Amino acid sequence: MYGHADFQGTTGLGMLTDQYELSMVSSSLRSGHASTSCVFEVFTRHLPIGRRYGVVCGTARLLDAIDAFRFTDDDIAWLVEHRVIDGPTVEFLRGYRFSGQVEGYPEGEVYFPYSPILTVRGSFAECVVLETLVLSILNHDCAVAAAAARMVTAAGGRSLIEMGSRRTNEMAATAAARAAHLAGFDATSNLAAGRLYGIPTTGTASHASVLLYSNETDAFHAQVAALGPGTTLLVDTYDISRGIEHAVEVAGPALGAIRIDSGDLVVMARQARGQLDRLGNTGTRIVVSGDLDEHSIAALAAAPVDVYGAGTAVALGSGEPTASLVYKMVEADGRAVAKRSDRKASYGGPKTGHRAYRSSGTATDEVVVVGPARHQDASAERAAREHFELRRVTESLMVDGERTAAGAADLDHGRRRLAACLTTLPWEGLSLSRGEPALPTQFVVEAAGGMLDA
Repeated sequence: MYGHADFQGTTGLGMLTDQYELSMVSSSLRSGHASTSCVFEVFTRHLPIGRRYGVVCGTARLLDAIDAFRFTDDDIAWLVEHRVIDGPTVEFLRGYRFSGQVEGYPEGEVYFPYSPILTVRGSFAECVVLETLVLSILNHDCAVAAAAARMVTAAGGRSLIEMGSRRTNEMAATAAARAAHLAGFDATSNLAAGRLYGIPTTGTASHASVLLYSNETDAFHAQVAALGPGTTLLVDTYDISRGIEHAVEVAGPALGAIRIDSGDLVVMARQARGQLDRLGNTGTRIVVSGDLDEHSIAALAAAPVDVYGAGTAVALGSGEPTASLVYKMVEADGRAVAKRSDRKASYGGPKTGHRAYRSSGTATDEVVVVGPARHQDASAERAAREHFELRRVTESLMVDGERTAAGAADLDHGRRRLAACLTTLPWEGLSLSRGEPALPTQFVVEAAGGMLDA
């Protein structure tokens, strides 16, 4: 993912940083606080409007980026020339290697308000400089995955193709394809995502490939000659009924699929299915596309559609291009710290995420435990007494700057995890309508510490 030309050679990933982070590094170095042991946490105070759960995605990309987070000599020279950093900061950046600990929710987990999605432990300077990198990756990927997961739910088992590359920038497009696949999309049109992440790729044809020829039949002949009769022919450049007639005439009963990209898709799909069946093409599938989101996909539930192609709403997170995640310090030198700002308050102290389940396997609560492991054990004992199961969600992802087994889990593992997680949510939590989060968040606080005001 990070082989992009803009970040090769003389420019390192360290430059994916806001200037104020380097200002904080500089001031902490001068004051002697740069090496103070700190804990930073990623969470959201609220889910985007209309969402009942979030989806953790981008963790693997983030850990890759932390591994590669460096400032090159040219980066440092530029920062000095533009008076961004001073002498002590030059030396710090020149030797920067993250050596701390990362734990959090693995990819494919769901999350809710105040779930401790990611916890970063280390010195103040080595943790604070990662803020922009952490949030830019997780806010994008989590937003796309949550939108895509809702589309998968709406599709009800039918296939989905991610087709959003042309609606965002080239690096985000590849990340969006990855997030959509984790959420359950079957394939992508993005070849870079296919090569980097092993996602199945697919493609149909554009209207330009039909308009190139003097008539539709010639265009279909050319595509079938190149790709075989199992290809997908775009039939709505002129008249859909005539397009289907020409497609069957050229490809015969072996025609793989037709794609409809315009009009009233419910009506068009029904008419197309009837026409294909009358022509003997009962095995030809119908692919629909055209600004589909979870709501328009749900509206097509009764239509004879086989495959949905979704683009803009996936790449842009279905109108929510960020997951509203924040990266806040919650502990400094063993002392719980928290913001008390109006509407931006947070809870101090390191936390771990747990989830409560009924004996049936249905999740009931997101349980955030504040405090050390001994209190977490007590929480598990209480759960047993009250006849529900409390499972820990937080896992160790990086120790002393090195990936753990959980931190090295592949994309398919996250894809399977999300599919399993969604089956545990209460049915109303999967609704596409606006409402409360699928699970309420409960805090269990160490008695000696207490929860800071929020």
